[in-house]
Amino acid sequence: MTDFSDGTASGLDTGSPNVARMYDYWLGGKDNFAADREAAERVVEISEGRVVRGVRLNRAFLRAAVRAAADAGVRQFLDLGSGLPTRENVHEAAAGAAPGTRTVYVDHDPVVCAHGRALLAGAGGVGLAEADLRRPDEVLGHPAVRDMIDFSEPVALLLVSVLHFVADADDPHALVARYRDALAPGSRLILSHLASDAFPEHMARAEQVYEGASARLGARPSEQIGRFFDGFDLIPPGLTGPREWLGDADQDGERFAGLVGMGGLPRR
Repeated sequence: MTDFSDGTASGLDTGSPNVARMYDYWLGGKDNFAADREAAERVVEISEGRVVRGVRLNRAFLRAAVRAAADAGVRQFLDLGSGLPTRENVHEAAAGAAPGTRTVYVDHDPVVCAHGRALLAGAGGVGLAEADLRRPDEVLGHPAVRDMIDFSEPVALLLVSVLHFVADADDPHALVARYRDALAPGSRLILSHLASDAFPEHMARAEQVYEGASARLGARPSEQIGRFFDGFDLIPPGLTGPREWLGDADQDGERFAGLVGMGGLPRR
């Protein structure tokens, strides 16, 4: 993995918080700068530590959902807004569940893409597309996507902890529907999203932290999150907290602000 921790990489803005690097910090990564760590710690304080535990549960959900999709016969994975690579990436979880899987990571952040190129050098069955998920035609037509993904066969579409950085003005529900319409029956949608009706006061304060970051945070009500699965059949246990989805009984009563779920595209 390329190490940018000394701030010497050309063209990087190290003075403003970057949402991918903040996430990396919460996961215990080293590819972040002082501004990222400062903003991330402010969110830790606001959330009373829940953000770190929630982020790591969200990562566990991603890996489990990828394995579940592979167990269901899906062999292609398209990870939109993939973020900085960390331990046990999507392609590793998929390959561990089934041989011959293909994964394409998509992100518009040049830092993410630089990391991805270093990480994926020499890896088979993996591609990287530098593209913006808010431009579905650009993503779906990207050479790296077209070379790796056969849209006549089922695909697992991942939108994990990214749609809350897509503004309402960009009509995220229409964006997801555009991707859905490109998928073959039997495909999967793997999604997680912050819910504004969980800890609303804390969420509003956290959103203020992101006003100076590389992307603004916009949590949504649970009902709006559920609408991202329009056209998909929610797979049990449905749209839930990450602990419930993972089958980890909430023994201590702690709740988290994120909702996670996986949907299947019905076979016609």
